[in-house]
Amino acid sequence: MQNLNRIHLSGLRAVEAVGRLGTLAAAAEELGVTVGAVSQQVQKTERQLGRTLFERRPRGLHKTPLGEEITRRLGVAMAELSATVALADADRQGTLTVSVPPVLAEKWLVKRLSGFHRAFPDITVRLDASLAFVDPGKSDVDICIRFGRGGWPGVRAEKLLDQKVFPLCCPAIAENLARPADIAGYPVIRDPDAMFEWDLWLTPNGLTPNILSEGPDLSNASLCVDGAIAGLGIFLGWEPMATDAINAGQLVAPFPDRYPTGLSYWLIEAEGGTSSAGARAFKRWLKSELS
Repeated sequence: MQNLNRIHLSGLRAVEAVGRLGTLAAAAEELGVTVGAVSQQVQKTERQLGRTLFERRPRGLHKTPLGEEITRRLGVAMAELSATVALADADRQGTLTVSVPPVLAEKWLVKRLSGFHRAFPDITVRLDASLAFVDPGKSDVDICIRFGRGGWPGVRAEKLLDQKVFPLCCPAIAENLARPADIAGYPVIRDPDAMFEWDLWLTPNGLTPNILSEGPDLSNASLCVDGAIAGLGIFLGWEPMATDAINAGQLVAPFPDRYPTGLSYWLIEAEGGTSSAGARAFKRWLKSELS
């Protein structure tokens, strides 16, 4: 590693940031320095390497073939360095930051965290309830749980649970639902932001959307669950979001079949990074709870 003695780490950070973000301005903002400072660091690194990494064009910098390969490898290396530093911080502070969709946090995860704390009293979990995608390799988040189809670039994603939908309603309504066509007589609770339609359940049951009655539009799935508990109508829900309400007898799934949406919950970590002991413990516990 003696060849690293002639290259400054700050220069390599600047090269990686410019290559990843595409502009000097974006790199400067991330690194907390001026555009001129980033430009100087890149030029200095090119002189130290004796090679050109970026072509200067009217519309900005463009990576040379060598620059493409070097910035790609630097990205992997910087992610590993970031994970290493985060590992030291996590072990010292005993805090694990988990970013999780708000509905999953509210309806399922928060209610189970006491079990994790009993099993791992030295680990404090900090929940960040958010829908925004987070790359753990470029933030203070240790683990990110997200909902979708996967395929996010630059991260390591592990499928946790496939989403399968089924009608949910309060016990009083469920008493009158002997067969799928019976839902025609009741209001349907809708989430305008849902990523799927009722036809996922209607079609395999030989039904069409025109049998669905009007009902309240509620702004997120959590409110839809609460509305179904309150008897406002029937909601097309899924587990684990509805698990606790079903177990408590607040909601009933009147028909046994579940139908996949093609969407899943995913556990996302930094690509190429090393998980902390706390993160590994949380992953094992999470998978056990979901199972």
